[in-house]
Amino acid sequence: MSLYEVTHYIAGERVPTKSGMHSDIYNPATGEVAGRLHLADLAEVNAAVAAAAAAFPAWSQQPPLLRARVMFRFLALLQERRSELAEHLVREHGKVYPDALGEVARGIDVVEFATGIPQLLKGEYTEQVSRGMDAWSMRQPLGVCAGITPFNFPAMVPMWMYPIALACGNTFVLKPSERDPSASLLMAELLKEAGLPDGAFNVLQGDKVAVDGLLEHPDVAAVSFVGSTPVAEHIYATGSAHGKRVQALGGAKNHMVVMPDANMDQAVDALIGAGYGSAGERCMAISVAVAVGSVADPLVERLAARAAALRIGEGHEDGVEMGPIVTRVARDRIESLIGAGVKEGAKLVVDGRGCKVPGYENGFFTGGTLFDHVTPEMTIYREEIFGPVLCVVRVPDLAAAVALINGNQYGNGVAVFTSDGGVAREFVRNIQVGMVGVNVPIPVPMAFNSFGGWKRSLFGDHHAYGPEGVRFYTRHKAVMQRWPDSIAKGAEFSFPQTR
Repeated sequence: MSLYEVTHYIAGERVPTKSGMHSDIYNPATGEVAGRLHLADLAEVNAAVAAAAAAFPAWSQQPPLLRARVMFRFLALLQERRSELAEHLVREHGKVYPDALGEVARGIDVVEFATGIPQLLKGEYTEQVSRGMDAWSMRQPLGVCAGITPFNFPAMVPMWMYPIALACGNTFVLKPSERDPSASLLMAELLKEAGLPDGAFNVLQGDKVAVDGLLEHPDVAAVSFVGSTPVAEHIYATGSAHGKRVQALGGAKNHMVVMPDANMDQAVDALIGAGYGSAGERCMAISVAVAVGSVADPLVERLAARAAALRIGEGHEDGVEMGPIVTRVARDRIESLIGAGVKEGAKLVVDGRGCKVPGYENGFFTGGTLFDHVTPEMTIYREEIFGPVLCVVRVPDLAAAVALINGNQYGNGVAVFTSDGGVAREFVRNIQVGMVGVNVPIPVPMAFNSFGGWKRSLFGDHHAYGPEGVRFYTRHKAVMQRWPDSIAKGAEFSFPQTR
């Protein structure tokens, strides 16, 4: 079977690499090489940025209403082609088809939000701030923006970035993950079909060479990133050192607190879906269940039965709940961490290592894994596993649960399951985490809010998409104005005072 080719997309065209560098794209369900990715060198980084810079003046001068109309047409095309986009995710990431459709739908939500950009860019106006003087504010685009996105949401996370950036009048260079890059080219072609000018959106395939090239390029004004904390820290430090605005979302260790008064059926369903959905490869996955007091034993018993019964297989098969891990290297790392948990004394209740799926024996599968009696000193608690591994930590009361979570280096997402409104209110007020769910396991905000964590889960001042995204992709300008017939004679040597 011949391999498909995934190229760059620069100035409105698919562009094969001239660098001679390539890497393999795998189908994680079969373990076989399915495609060939073209990798950029610095010359191709420069070409993509130059195309975006050339397109910026004309695009930024378009009225916001006309930019919104391009987003409306893009929105319609995405809705028509959502199944095609989802197919790319199943083939290259491995997630099950309904989950892939869900990812596309949540990305589409952000495009829909971006269609309202004329309202979102409105400034403020104050008449007569001083005698004969008026003042107002405006938000203007930055220039060329870049997005560096992860493998786990190859359609949705880029859509957190470029629809808002483009609607605000910027141009964009996307550097998607090398693991599952095909969705990026389909999105680029749909944008062109929607009427976006050539060069306003470009796709640069590549590795660290491409990333560092974008971070250091003088014509890139802003960089958005989603990925692991070590890389987020590098992105933030390097981009900031080169004078760029940077928004770098990092890793997570998301906890879900289960109180003794919680609805047990709901709590177990939530933990199974949030812990094992998408094979745990979500930055908002629940990886730690915090069992408070007497709830621990019955919770673990019910989780064990459900984790052992998970249906694992290729993403198109009916009834499959969990697909493969994205790469062999990632699978082996996850299983190594499971081994470390056993070695360090955690109780392995369900062991997912060595999972084999009939007909897909060479796929990168790992089964659902459950640990009990995990402590904060253990590697499986401290590290972001990013796989289908759920750890149960037992604590005596709510105060101990809050102290445990607040002491963690990450602060992305958290949830509490309880029937007590007072407990919920206290938890929400005191927890040091950016996104909080009350009886909601994965509290991902809708497109008209904003997404982002605290502590080492976010580097930079702005959260993603929503109103925060508009602020990130624009800069504020304040204007004060008066006209000659209102100007007093003579020089003024002090601040004017309104009387």
